[in-house]
Amino acid sequence: MKLGNSRIAGVGRCLPDHVVTNDDLTRVMETTDDWIQQRTGIRERRHVAENTGAADLGAVAAREALDGAGLRPSDVDLVLFATLSPDFDFPASACVMSRILGIAGVPAFDIKNQCSGFLYGLAIADKFIKTGRARSVLLVGGEIHSTGIDLTTRGRDVAVIFGDGAAAAVLSAESDPKRGVLSTHLHAEGKYAEKLWLEAASSRANPRLSAEMLEGARPRIFPYMEGKYVFKHAVTRFPEVILEALSANGYNVEDLDLLIPHQANLRISQMVAMGLELREDQLFNNIDRYGNTTAASIPLALYEALAQGLLKPGSLLCLASFGAGFTWASALVRW
Repeated sequence: MKLGNSRIAGVGRCLPDHVVTNDDLTRVMETTDDWIQQRTGIRERRHVAENTGAADLGAVAAREALDGAGLRPSDVDLVLFATLSPDFDFPASACVMSRILGIAGVPAFDIKNQCSGFLYGLAIADKFIKTGRARSVLLVGGEIHSTGIDLTTRGRDVAVIFGDGAAAAVLSAESDPKRGVLSTHLHAEGKYAEKLWLEAASSRANPRLSAEMLEGARPRIFPYMEGKYVFKHAVTRFPEVILEALSANGYNVEDLDLLIPHQANLRISQMVAMGLELREDQLFNNIDRYGNTTAASIPLALYEALAQGLLKPGSLLCLASFGAGFTWASALVRW
């Protein structure tokens, strides 16, 4: 039985206490605050303490989101965890987090679509609700980058960008067809996979991890990004997928109350806003304080936009992402 739209009924977040500023990074690598800010717009990011997993952060965010939705863990019909930095190779962080929350007997799985992971998860949650397979879905984006990046001059192009954090959304059934998630739009183009990737450990190699992978000018155990190439594709795909969402629902850019893009690089967001001729009040960014938290970045920004009163009943919201894969996605939401 079709239940109607899905809507975001509650949000939550969890940010590590430890703030790492650009000046802090100058103590472990050759860089400057000015160099980082000019290229990325980032001033600081968060790093976790030892023995903290993505599921730990996700569980804190999830509890807040459930409270906001007026639900208990036992009310959840599906658990989705978007992450590129799971607690373990297996089992899924969704299962680990479910154990922490005391959720049992319902489906739980990870979504590994990196920066687009939260929107891929939103599309899945939306379909489960719209087809009547679930009434309440817990969707979490959680990342711990700090334990897997090269915090030296050798790795600075990537290391200065990424931060740790988690955020969650609870999606619930909504009977009003004019409210909630209006549409989702997902894309991928795998021929660019090596432009932004983490090669090792890999099932292609035997053994999957070796001393050779830890050495050299570009160790394969650390993320690699061809920055200019990724930037060029991002500033193309972001506007495409945003306009796709608006067009699918009969809207124009002028109708949009707020755009929350994946927080990849402030310069990308600024170029997208310029290309779409968005007003300053139509675009939300918080990358300056958290860096790129991949799957957590959109829900973290959503949380703050709500806290700042930027979304009110009836607001038209677009969420958009671009990332490794390459993948790109958007969702249009009537708040």
